[in-house]
Amino acid sequence: MIVRSLVCALTLGSAAVYAEVPAPRDREYTPGTLQIHVDATDLAHRVFRVRETIPVQGGPLTLLYPQWLPGVHGPAGPIDKLAGLLITAGGQTLPWTRDTLQPHAFHLDVPQGAASIEVQFQFLSPQNKEQGRVVMTPEMLNLQWNTVSLYPAGYYANRIQVQASATYPAGWQAASAMEIASTNGHTITYKPIDYDDLVDSPVFAGKYFKRIDLASGASPPVYMDVVADEARLLEIKPEQLKPYQELVRQMTLLYGAHHYDHYDFLFALSDKMSGIGLEHHRSSEDGIAADYFTEPEKNLARTGLLPHEYNHSWNGKYRRGADLATPSFNVPMRDSLLWVYEGQTRFWDHVLPARIGLWNAEQTNDMMALMAAEMTKGRPGLNTWRSVQDTTNDPVMNEAGGSVYQSYQARFDYYPAAAMIWLDVDGKLRELSQGKRSIDDFCKAFFGVGDGKYNVNPYTFEDIVKTLNGVVPYDWATYLRQRLDGHDVLHGALEAHGWKLVYNDQPSVAVKSMEAGRKVVNLTYSLGLMIGKDGEIGDVLWDGPAFKAGMVPGMKLIAVNGKEYSADTVKNAVKDKGPIELLVKNFDEYQTLEVDYHDGLKYPHLERVQGTADTLGLLMAPRK
Repeated sequence: MIVRSLVCALTLGSAAVYAEVPAPRDREYTPGTLQIHVDATDLAHRVFRVRETIPVQGGPLTLLYPQWLPGVHGPAGPIDKLAGLLITAGGQTLPWTRDTLQPHAFHLDVPQGAASIEVQFQFLSPQNKEQGRVVMTPEMLNLQWNTVSLYPAGYYANRIQVQASATYPAGWQAASAMEIASTNGHTITYKPIDYDDLVDSPVFAGKYFKRIDLASGASPPVYMDVVADEARLLEIKPEQLKPYQELVRQMTLLYGAHHYDHYDFLFALSDKMSGIGLEHHRSSEDGIAADYFTEPEKNLARTGLLPHEYNHSWNGKYRRGADLATPSFNVPMRDSLLWVYEGQTRFWDHVLPARIGLWNAEQTNDMMALMAAEMTKGRPGLNTWRSVQDTTNDPVMNEAGGSVYQSYQARFDYYPAAAMIWLDVDGKLRELSQGKRSIDDFCKAFFGVGDGKYNVNPYTFEDIVKTLNGVVPYDWATYLRQRLDGHDVLHGALEAHGWKLVYNDQPSVAVKSMEAGRKVVNLTYSLGLMIGKDGEIGDVLWDGPAFKAGMVPGMKLIAVNGKEYSADTVKNAVKDKGPIELLVKNFDEYQTLEVDYHDGLKYPHLERVQGTADTLGLLMAPRK
């Protein structure tokens, strides 16, 4: 009771001290244009140093650090990395207080007569991946404006004008969707832009840089701006670029409209800077392993990244779920329609690689089989207690945390599970129309509107149903809700296209690539294990053989049937179909676990259903 009373007293006291955070209003920020300058040259400490001039009027003012980030879908603004905040007016230091309930908000009083305030702080970017995403290395950096700016509360973000500039390390080149106003030495000043679009226009800069025209001079232009750990990694062969040039053409054929005046793939080939896939209206942040082009065979599963992010210019940036279309970066977002935003885009990142020639027919089928297996046999959680719709809450629930049992928690599975639903939708459209309509027709009608418009066009569930009915009349509302809200409903998508999911003892091309790229051993469909580097146990299939034997994530596999662990040792033991004895380390203890499994290796594959049409092949065929 004493503790509770003290908490109540502190809470009441805080309420008296701290002002309310003004709600955003659709009005112009009349004091003037914000000036934001970032010094991005401190590579040794990986610190971005910020100096911001904000025109103001005298009186109370609240400054906001962006919290709710589009593309991340949750409250992920890294406020913990902001340090050294100093606010002055006319040389006088102004005291500020952080809002106790909204720690991304800073309250202060501006002296009467002050025309502007100066804001200085540092963004302490992570030194390693345990601290967050690494965005600065000796060879490159990723400047995200939401991490290096504050903006005034009480206004829609698109009603605040900003002029941004940045100083980059000597000899580096930088790329962004923003247009350049001037260059002075190593400092680039960008043309004025509204704050909403500033945050939507990040920068990649690097010592080793190359710009590639993917649209061959066509309008609107599309570029691949590549930064790399080493100069040799920029030596990309013409045949490796050809699919990405075809991607631009196929997307134009798919949607028949564009919602950008130019587009830049900001593409990092790095083992130092953390990977990323983050969409923007006129660009995307794409970070992948340094060997992406030099060792393509082990990067098969990663080739959907650029098609995925590019697709978001239409699905996610131009057309966006109404509950995600918020007026500022400190208004909470709701993610109920992520099964469209991300789920359909995941569908396309499994289709477009086939259409543009990144995958051949075998690789395409293998990748579809792997996704289908993960979302059915590999997801007992989706088959029992979680729905696809419920997983759309994950970005708000726990953006930073990881899964204990991914197979059971189904965390963020609105990506692949919803992709299976959209595959099913395509099959249903073809069935109802006797092959005359497909998901391409829906996409052109839903996302391919407003050619040339560069804004946000929100939609609701009812809008999706209405558009589907315009393609082919049907009870689409019930059809979708059954799949979004039910369990064990993802099996029919492949059968609708003339294929079925089967398992045999031969790892597919997709499995081999996934194992090589992620440095894992995938025994999900046999022992029920995903084994990482040096025998570290990743996910354990809920209620699978290893789970029943007592295996848990985080253990380390030491030996298999008395022999030192290796990938071959464990695979051979499973292949022999005999007793399997696993010596594991659990904290500081060693245990021997007996796994009751005798059915050999199991890997997912697709097999044709006799007497049916192969509409999957039609879906994957390039458009003319």
